[in-house]
Amino acid sequence: MGPAQIAEQLGPRLGDGVLVVDPDVISAHSKDEALFCPHDGAVALVRAKTPEDVQETLRFAHAHRVPVVPQGARTGISGGANASEGAILLNVSAMNAVLEVNTAERTVRVQPGIINQDLKDHLVPFGLSYPPDPGSVAISSIGGNIATNAGGLCCVKYGVTRDYVRSIDVVLADGTRTTFGPQTAKGVAGLDMRGLFIGSEGTLGVVVEATLRLIPLMPEPVTAIGIFPDERSGLQTVADFMAAGGQPSLFEFLDGTSIRMLTAYGDFGLDEEAGSMLLVQFDQTPAEAAAMLEQFQAVAEAAGALDVAVSDDPADSAALIAARRMIQPAYEKFAHAHGGGQLLDDVCIPRAAMPEFCERLTQLRQRSDLTIALVAHAGDGNTHPSVFFDANDPAETEKAQSVFGEIMGIGLELGGTITGEHGVGHLKASWLAKELDEGSRWAQRAVKDALDPHGILNPGKMLSHI
Repeated sequence: MGPAQIAEQLGPRLGDGVLVVDPDVISAHSKDEALFCPHDGAVALVRAKTPEDVQETLRFAHAHRVPVVPQGARTGISGGANASEGAILLNVSAMNAVLEVNTAERTVRVQPGIINQDLKDHLVPFGLSYPPDPGSVAISSIGGNIATNAGGLCCVKYGVTRDYVRSIDVVLADGTRTTFGPQTAKGVAGLDMRGLFIGSEGTLGVVVEATLRLIPLMPEPVTAIGIFPDERSGLQTVADFMAAGGQPSLFEFLDGTSIRMLTAYGDFGLDEEAGSMLLVQFDQTPAEAAAMLEQFQAVAEAAGALDVAVSDDPADSAALIAARRMIQPAYEKFAHAHGGGQLLDDVCIPRAAMPEFCERLTQLRQRSDLTIALVAHAGDGNTHPSVFFDANDPAETEKAQSVFGEIMGIGLELGGTITGEHGVGHLKASWLAKELDEGSRWAQRAVKDALDPHGILNPGKMLSHI
C-alpha cells in the first residue's frame, strides 16, 4: 500500500498533523543509532499524540497487512526502531506526559514518550525515585526502556526496568487496547503477560501507558575509585568483592583505553597511565558504607590495586559519574578521528567469568590489530566492548564486523547472553537463534504468531531468525 492510499484511508482516522507522508520527514525518522542495519522503505510516519492514534493505526495496518515499526526517541543501537520495506513508522515520542504520581502507593503513571531523566526530575519534589538509569538517561524514553528492558549504572543494587514496571497498557496488533499487570503491589492472577512484553522490542504490541513502581529518594553515596595496572586485576576485584558479599549501589569498570579516550575528550582528572579503573559507590548507613569501603579496599589491594581513593563529597561523586556518562561522546570523538567506525557491543556474562573475558578480548586485539575498548556495569557482568575501525576501508569494516560477532560468541561460551540491555533489534537477530535452544525458539514463535498472526509488528527484527 502506497503513501497516497494510506493518506486517504488512514489520515482521516487520526488527529490533525499526526500522519506524515513527506519522504524527507519519513527518512529523518527511519533509523536509530545502529550501524549496518537497513532502514529504507517506510511509506508513512504516524506521530501519535493519543492512544487512540495508536489504536487506529494498528487497526488499519492489521486489516491491510501493512508492517508497523514502533518507535520512541530512536536512541537505540541495535536497529530495533529502523524502517522496513512498506512500513508505517509509529512514533510515540509526543506522548510524553506524567499522568499521575501516587505517593501512597509509590507509583507513577506515565506515557511512553517521557524521557527517563525528565521523569526522575519530576519525582524529586515528591521525595521519590525511579532507579533505572541507562547511560542514555538524558535522551532515552521510558517506552524504549521498557521495550529493551534497559538497565544502567545502578542496577547492580536496584535492578533493571522490569523490576519497576507494575502494569502496562498495550495496544495489540489488531488495535485492541489492554492492561497487563495489577495496580497493586502484589498480584499473581493469570500468566505474567506484563513480563512477556517487557523487552519484546515492539514485536508483540505498543505500550501507550505504564504504571511504574517508585522508591524513596536514594541517599547520597560514598564513592571510591580503584586504580589497577591492567584490566584483569580490576575485573578480578569485581568478581572477588561480589563473591565476598559486597553490596555496592554502583560498580563500574573502565579499561585503560577508555580512560585515555576520556582524557582526550575532556579534563576529568583521571589517571591516563592506569591499566583500568573501578568506580564504586555505597549508599547504606554511614557505618555500613564504611565497612563496605574497607572490604573493597582490602579486596582491591589483594588483586593488585595501585591506589584506592575514597570521597564522601557529593560533588566528587557527581563529577565521577558525569565522567563515566561521557564515555560514548569520548568514543565518538576517537572514532571520528580514526575513520568513523564504532560497534558497541552489549555482552552480559557471569561476574566470575569477566577476567577470562578480558583475556579473550586481549587476544582479539592482538589478532585483529583493531582498537577494542571496554567499559562495563561490572557489578552485574554487563560488559560494553567497543570495536573501532576505518569505515572507509571495506576490508577493515568486514574485519570489525567479524570481531563484533566473535565477542558475542565468547560471551555465549562463557555462559553469558548476547545482550544485557541494548536489545537484539536487527543487529543481533541472527545471534538470538544461537543463544536460544529449540524449545525456547518454538515457544517464542508461538507467542509471536498468536499475538501478531499477520506478522506486521516490527518485522525483520528480534524474532526474525528463530
